[in-house]
Amino acid sequence: MKTAYLSSAYLAPVEYYTKLATYDKIYVEQYDHYMKQTYRNRCTIAGPDGELALSIPTVKPDTLKCPMKDIRISDHGNWRHLHWNAIESAYNSTPFFEYYKDDFRPFYEKKYEFLTDFNEELCNLVCELIDIHPVIERTWDYKMEFSPKETDFRELIHPKKDFRTADPEFIPEPYYQIFESKLGFLPNLSIIDLLFNMGPESLLVLK
Repeated sequence: MKTAYLSSAYLAPVEYYTKLATYDKIYVEQYDHYMKQTYRNRCTIAGPDGELALSIPTVKPDTLKCPMKDIRISDHGNWRHLHWNAIESAYNSTPFFEYYKDDFRPFYEKKYEFLTDFNEELCNLVCELIDIHPVIERTWDYKMEFSPKETDFRELIHPKKDFRTADPEFIPEPYYQIFESKLGFLPNLSIIDLLFNMGPESLLVLK
């Protein structure tokens, strides 16, 4: 039985979902120290002018080292409205945006207190839409040592790391992207890029 350890992630990249599709058991880390500029609170989508990063503002914790499970979402800067507008303008013309948009819009209307809950519920929705059924649990403590059948991707799947060297088992499969003729194929964007462009065929691309 193959097990993967992942950090919590906001509309995680395709690489992350390949783990959800292929590993027998997934643990999502709750006890790592929260760090900014990671996929924990940001995702990357494709706009008409290239890659666009969307970040969820968080409430500054009282302590320097705050576990991920305690990180609260901030209401700062009307971010829900801005994120939904950015997603809508980026993907409005894709083949499947109309089909899925009503599933995603409520996440940008309802207020969530904790980032992990928001990420988890979004992840559950995406898994359902793609038709993958990973066995996911939250961690109970921070694990440092792993058996040969366990793989730690918590810090490997990271916007500042090149997946080609950090994660050799991930080889992105090109798929149709709406701005491809202008921008070329952009690998490893947020899973919604794959979903809105490919719909039910997303699963074939992941596998």
